[in-house]
Amino acid sequence: MSEREAPAMTTFRGWMGPSTVLFASMFAGQAGFLVLAPILAEVSRELGVTTAAAGQLRLASGFAGGATALALAPLATRLDLRGLLTVGLTMIAAGSLASALAPTFALLVIAQLGIGSGLGTVLSAAIAAAAEWAPPGQRARVLSWTLLGQPAAWVVGMPLAGIAADVNWRLAWLTVPLVASLVALAAVRGRRPSAPASALKTNWRCLSRNREVAGWALGELSAFAGWSGTLVYCGALLVESYGVSAAGVGLVLAGSAVAYFPGNFLVRRVVDRAARPLLIGLGAALAVGVAIFGVVRPSLAFSAVLFAGLVFLAGGRTLAGSAVGLHSAPQDRLAVTRARAAATQFGYLLGAGAGGGALAVGGYSALGVVLAALFAGAVLPHIALALSARLSSGDSTADAFGLARAR
Repeated sequence: MSEREAPAMTTFRGWMGPSTVLFASMFAGQAGFLVLAPILAEVSRELGVTTAAAGQLRLASGFAGGATALALAPLATRLDLRGLLTVGLTMIAAGSLASALAPTFALLVIAQLGIGSGLGTVLSAAIAAAAEWAPPGQRARVLSWTLLGQPAAWVVGMPLAGIAADVNWRLAWLTVPLVASLVALAAVRGRRPSAPASALKTNWRCLSRNREVAGWALGELSAFAGWSGTLVYCGALLVESYGVSAAGVGLVLAGSAVAYFPGNFLVRRVVDRAARPLLIGLGAALAVGVAIFGVVRPSLAFSAVLFAGLVFLAGGRTLAGSAVGLHSAPQDRLAVTRARAAATQFGYLLGAGAGGGALAVGGYSALGVVLAALFAGAVLPHIALALSARLSSGDSTADAFGLARAR
């Protein structure tokens, strides 16, 4: 290689570093999820179903994603993390194209199965890769940038989806998740292959015997149910409460999503020292906030600012939750991230189902109360673990909250 070529190659490898590749992958995965928010009301009108019924598209994608995350072990024996990301991103691209072409609600449900499976695979592999590919001492930074791919999809993708949906809701699938998944796929293929992902332990029995991991997974399931229900129905709430257009909803939600970044960055500074207390405090705050979001709707400005506050809290809670999971079983990272991806996807299913039922029975006020209960449920396992550790060991308060193992 010539001296002139060397700097160019170094620059290319810098751009294709783990933070960039995993940020792009999580961006694409979230893009497949977010498109429904601004177009849900349009989908329900064109395909002849209620808004609550249209929200159940997350039942299909959530079930597919959760089942895929749990069933990744056979695929992990053949593919490395790069290969798993390739499979997941390809499924998101195919599911997005099929969603854009679906002539009926039933076929749209089937298309969502592909997106859900792809998202389950990407979430499992990307977070495991954040721990495995990170240079020494850089895991928190790489994990943080990996998780920031999701809110970035809201900030960039939501306005584009809203603008496209004003022409036709089908264009939203082609404008955001299809393009994003193809770009991420190119970035992933720029990485060098490595050992199969099975080189990371995926021992489910070991995890099931780990009370801390089990409590963490239960909390993640409940928290993601609350958050996914919020994301699925927030656009419809703005449309049906204030008469906002799809493009307007896209702009409001994108602007609110910016709050995820400071939430993530602030928590990154202290997550190694106070991960579990952060999960408890942020989860409780989310429970209160989402109840107000559903019940109190005096103006568009009030709801938009409140939603931005919820995004801020979620940005910190997601990073803290991922850190606790990875550090609770460091030798079983892929298994832990599979458990997290399964919790995320089944959380989508639970959140969409519980939220849709509440919406059908009691409107958006009931929706807010039900989602608040899910966030509150996410706090309980961590309180129980903290108290149990303190009573049984008599250690310091920090150790009682599981921080010794979370460093």
